[in-house]
Amino acid sequence: QVQLVESGGGLVQAVVSLKLSCTASGHTFSNLIMGWFRQAPGKEREFLTRIYQSGSLTNYAEFVKGRYTVSRDNAKNTVYLQMNSQKDEGMAVYYCKANSRSYYSDSFTTNFDCWGQGTQVTVSS
Repeated sequence: QVQLVESGGGLVQAVVSLKLSCTASGHTFSNLIMGWFRQAPGKEREFLTRIYQSGSLTNYAEFVKGRYTVSRDNAKNTVYLQMNSQKDEGMAVYYCKANSRSYYSDSFTTNFDCWGQGTQVTVSS
């Protein structure tokens, strides 16, 4: 099973950039699709972005496009989330997720999803 540890959270002002990290162990990192999500108090966990195994393909939620950037370093088993131009979004816990898939000729199946413990980010104006 994969162990994921997020770091880099804290209290920041909206104009300040913040970079989160998530380091994985227990699995071949370059085989994993990595995602970032966040959950504010009383709200559903929401998708932010994902990055595929080689790092060349990414997806973003519309509301973070142009502001957040996901990247990965497979040699360091780490995925990053660079957050710029943050709005006064209050407090949320940011989670990374590892997704393992088996691919077939025209489909795939999910082997497992694994979540980190989260890192709290509070953005103030």
